[in-house]
Formats: sequence, structure tokens, C-alpha cells
Amino acid sequence: MPPEPPARSWVTTHIHTDGPIPGPHSLLTLTSAAHSPAGVPIGSFTANVHELPGATLHPIALADWRARAGDWLCTRRATRPPAVAMAAYERWIGSLPGPTALVADTARPDYLFVYWYLQRFTGRWPFAALHLDPGADARFPDPGTCPLTGCRPPVVGLAS
Repeated sequence: MPPEPPARSWVTTHIHTDGPIPGPHSLLTLTSAAHSPAGVPIGSFTANVHELPGATLHPIALADWRARAGDWLCTRRATRPPAVAMAAYERWIGSLPGPTALVADTARPDYLFVYWYLQRFTGRWPFAALHLDPGADARFPDPGTCPLTGCRPPVVGLAS
């Protein structure tokens, strides 16, 4: 009987950008969480990324970021060059147990930016599989890896 394949690591990703597509616009923050097949968090990765040379801030994104100035400043703290950030991300993916699958919701731009940035700055796609799942948020809840306050659910029941 052949040995069982190793358990897969499921990776969910959350990004912040300054526009709708990579290239003319930049990835600002990349956060990912790795989960076991049972949905238990097993690791996380977060990086703030330098804007691409020549990229511009899209007018709709500008209006959104103006309303969230504190979050914008958070995306600009401790930024790394895109090549450095994506190489670190690729190493993190490689450190996860078993083959990895990126869980992507097709209604969100996360996959598009992650794919473009990995190909552009590392020259490869390190995931063993892509799992298109519009219900990923329910199956693999975010363990709170995004550093932006606008992404964190409000804390209920705590007195100030």
C-alpha cells in the first residue's frame, strides 16, 4: 500500500493595495495565515511592502485611505522592498508542513496581487495548488494577522 500523502497546509491571504490591479498600483500590506486541514491556525506571515516605482495611487483608493489615515500610516511602517518581502513570503510558504494550497475568494483581488508579485519578484508560484473558495472566510477564519485597525472586529463586552 502506498504511503499517505502529507497533510496539506491551507493558506488564506488578506491584502491592502493602493489600486485595483498590480503594476500600475502597489501591494501595500500582505498578511497570510496557514491552517491545518481541520482549520487550526499553524502560522502567519505579515509584511508591509514599498510602493512600486512609477505606480500611482488610484483616485478611489485615495478617497478610501483618506478616511483611514491611521491605517494608511500603518501600511507604510517598516516597509520592505517588494523583492525582499516576496522572497520572505516564498520562504515562509516553503516552511509550512506538507504541500500548500492558496485558498482564494474570486470576488477579491488578493489572488491577483499575490500571483503577480510572486511571479514578478521571485519568478515562481510556490503553492502546490490553488483552491478557489468563495466561502473561505467562514471555513478558515482570520486569526487576526492584519495589523490595520479597520480590519479588526470591534471588541465587545470590555469596559474602557
